[in-house]
Amino acid sequence: MNEELIERRRRLLGPNFSTFYKNPVHIVRGKGVWLWDASGKKYLDCYNNVPHVGHCHPEVVNAIAEQAKILNTHTRYLHEGILDYLDRLLSKHHKTIETAIMVCSGSEANDIALRMAEAKTGHRGVIVTDSTYHGNTSAVSQLGYGRNMGPVGDHIRYIKAPDNFRDNETMDISEAKFFKQNVVEAIDSLKEAGHGVSALLICPFFANEGFPNLEHGFLDEAISNIRNEGAIVIADEVQPGFGRIGTNWWGYQKIGIEPEIVTMGKPMANGHPVACVATSTEIMGSFRNNYGYFNTFGGNPVSCAAASATLEVVENEKLIENALAVGQYALKGLEELKKEFPQIKQVRGSGLFFGAEMRGENNEPLTQYVSQIAEKMRDKRILLGVLGKNRNTLKIRPPMVFSKNNVDHLLEHLRDTMKEAECGL
Repeated sequence: MNEELIERRRRLLGPNFSTFYKNPVHIVRGKGVWLWDASGKKYLDCYNNVPHVGHCHPEVVNAIAEQAKILNTHTRYLHEGILDYLDRLLSKHHKTIETAIMVCSGSEANDIALRMAEAKTGHRGVIVTDSTYHGNTSAVSQLGYGRNMGPVGDHIRYIKAPDNFRDNETMDISEAKFFKQNVVEAIDSLKEAGHGVSALLICPFFANEGFPNLEHGFLDEAISNIRNEGAIVIADEVQPGFGRIGTNWWGYQKIGIEPEIVTMGKPMANGHPVACVATSTEIMGSFRNNYGYFNTFGGNPVSCAAASATLEVVENEKLIENALAVGQYALKGLEELKKEFPQIKQVRGSGLFFGAEMRGENNEPLTQYVSQIAEKMRDKRILLGVLGKNRNTLKIRPPMVFSKNNVDHLLEHLRDTMKEAECGL
């Protein structure tokens, strides 16, 4: 059956349409942290941050159904739904994040954020890390280092991502100073090329970069140099946002910055296609005066009902507190595994975004080994992923209702899998 579905996908969706795992899973149902395939087998979802409060949460499902019975249209009509939601959402941010545009995907949000930065600064130059991903539009796809078919615009500069295993020759300065140094070089290069600098765009948790351990204030010096140029900071909160990291609502709060623009996406409405770009009144005014932007589906009543219900569940079920407690429990469990398996060079994460980086005896990244672990875990019906510049870090990012019992189940199978896998040492 899987072969038939794969062939239909190839025919109807085109070649190279990506799937998770070499043997893709045919999922037909979900509830909480669990997924079921077409044969009735049950999988623990340790991968998916889209169903933020759990697959098919009844309160979100009911909110969608009830609003769909009444009205769904676009935002050129007046409706309280979008306003009530944004009042609540914006109150979770720092005080200069006061206004927003609702869209349907993180890609759209980041695309708009770039235009906002250009309208505010009058410059085009953008600085991003060399191991990032910010979306799929023509503009933001260029920001994903190594992911482009065509040439990258000369207005983009890639800087080295934070790395807890930096090359020895650069270890004489702190990670923060090294990052700042690379930002300064990128600023000088953009100015020399005549582009100027509009923004530093980052995920403040550096999720795709492998979520390295970084201290509070890590970005302070780099951001000081950005702002000295009249440029701004854009925080992409699509992965760490909405309390996933356990300590804060947003990744930027954990690292200790106040960005001028914040983009949000995937987890906002528990699977309904909702995203947002939020900023100050001043920056929004510059954008609105320069672009006649309108989004047909962004902020529609059904989407806002789903997003509002998701926010309520996070608060009412104390899921941020759960993320912190369960995440700390998971890190302790991974540290115990580290004692058994020297391939695990570092355990790290925050809240319900955690994992382990694997390296060999000579500190070489164990890319194939980690890929093998993820595939074998899928065969044991545990779904997790791989990321980082060298693709040698296990990514564990389950729904926010993940429990300590779920952690025990995950670690038991991970221990067995690491015993079975071809040793990376």
